[in-house]
Amino acid sequence: MATALVDLYGTGSEQFDQLVLPDNYRPTDSEEFMCVEQRAYFLRKLRDWKESIVEESRATMAQLQVDSLREPDIADRASSETDWSIELRTRDRQRKLIAKIDAAVRRLYDGEYGYCEVTGEPISLGRLEARPIATMTLEAQERHERIERVSRDD
Repeated sequence: MATALVDLYGTGSEQFDQLVLPDNYRPTDSEEFMCVEQRAYFLRKLRDWKESIVEESRATMAQLQVDSLREPDIADRASSETDWSIELRTRDRQRKLIAKIDAAVRRLYDGEYGYCEVTGEPISLGRLEARPIATMTLEAQERHERIERVSRDD
């Protein structure tokens, strides 16, 4: 597999996961779509996003261990339990988000990242910037949601 990746992405400084980009680099439409720099940029963005989610989860778990429910008042205790329930649901959603981030990283290495899984067309850089885990163009996503809404109404 590694040989195929080297064949696909080149060797040496052209490997996107080895490329060090300037902090102010932003992909532009004037570049070739999903060039080495763009792949390196989105890889860094995805990895940073995942790391921040993992760090938040660690902080939540540490806080949960420190702040065991000690409130003597039953109303305060109920309020704390509700707050922690919401926090844990948020962490569960973020756990699912990590799986999507990992899938996006795999698509980067497979050379499929940035292309719509339905139409095969490039996903706009603006959409990828806003939602780096996007798998469909905006038009394909809207069509998918319309179909989903209609089938749900039946």
